[in-house]
Amino acid sequence: MKKVKKSKRTHLKALACLGVSCLLWAAPASALVQDITAVFRPDASKPDENTFTNTTPVTGYCQMAPGQCADNKTFSIRLPVSAQSSGPLMAKPADPRQGAYWKAPAQWRSVTVVNMFGEEETVELRISGIGSRHQFDRHVAELVGGGVSALQGHQRLWVGSSWVNPPSPCRYSGVGFYGDFTYQFLWKTPVEEGCAKIPNYPIPDMRYEYLDIAYELRTPNPLTMSTGVYSGVLNFGIGPHQDFDFGDVMLPNDSQLMLSFTLDVQHILKVDLPPGGERVELLPQGGWQAWLQHGRPPARLLRDQTVRLTASSRFKMLLECSVIAGNTCGLKNGAGEQVPVQVAVTLPSGLSDGAGQSVNKRPLRLDGSGTELFQPSSYVDNRPAVLHFEVAKDDVGTMLSHPGSTYSGGVTVVWDSEV
Repeated sequence: MKKVKKSKRTHLKALACLGVSCLLWAAPASALVQDITAVFRPDASKPDENTFTNTTPVTGYCQMAPGQCADNKTFSIRLPVSAQSSGPLMAKPADPRQGAYWKAPAQWRSVTVVNMFGEEETVELRISGIGSRHQFDRHVAELVGGGVSALQGHQRLWVGSSWVNPPSPCRYSGVGFYGDFTYQFLWKTPVEEGCAKIPNYPIPDMRYEYLDIAYELRTPNPLTMSTGVYSGVLNFGIGPHQDFDFGDVMLPNDSQLMLSFTLDVQHILKVDLPPGGERVELLPQGGWQAWLQHGRPPARLLRDQTVRLTASSRFKMLLECSVIAGNTCGLKNGAGEQVPVQVAVTLPSGLSDGAGQSVNKRPLRLDGSGTELFQPSSYVDNRPAVLHFEVAKDDVGTMLSHPGSTYSGGVTVVWDSEV
């Protein structure tokens, strides 16, 4: 197989459709299914890259010309969709649909993907390139009268030279590969309009061996999605006047392409306590010395406990208490006397509440009010968060009226990713 680069002297000719074909076409009942897969895994080395990674295997044109695809930021899938001419392609037909006509769904299409809980997100896709390898039943030089090389034959056979030079509005994508009977190509499709390659000579028989598509994806923000798998289906018609349209002479072997989307969201939500951090002792600011030496009652009892937080998903926070005191937890002495303990949280930058506000000493309550939703704007990796525990002044007075008592209670802070 030989490779050819685009000629700088090429002139493209845009042809308007001049009529309506009367060719009858019977659509096959078959449909082709192609998986499109993408995954989100947070990366501590790239906390601001909050996007899905397309994990669909690259096949087709980009396997043969990876440099061209990398330069154009495209990748391809090869589909087993072939097309066969139903009759000869005439030389310079008045109707471009009677030549080698190509049109792809180049506009953005939307598909709804849903997880097992019924949560919906939107994925968008557009076909940014189309290609194939066309094959003749005889040497290409024979089609143009003989006496030329294969490359010259391909160049003379078509208006605007060989298929490395696409007709407008399709655009050049890199290189083409030719043989004595074949030509492999990929054209960019910036708009959803037909691209007609017009033969200069009659072509008795032509076949497209497969369909290469290059595509672009727009995926939702994974940081706003729940952990799990989201799936959905996008359908395209194949054939005359369908989404993938090869004109009225080249008839495909499939009538429908079904793209099956699977988006896998693999979030992390982890909280690490320092050694001994599960035991919290509440003390006056500066310790008990002012009370023991001077009899000055403390204004409050408090303790700030730092934890290390890793989060790529939205979450909510709740309290669970061994002693309940209204809408918060309580501490109780041996005589059953109890006082409330106020619990609050401060979250690191990169996390905000549902209104986009930073979280600084946000109260935690048993009913969950005020902490129903926290969401990351970027991946938060092993950052410090603070749990604040406090007994207010009036409640400290109650405790001091029972000297020699020890007040204790269990406070469980819940970080729940099921929002």
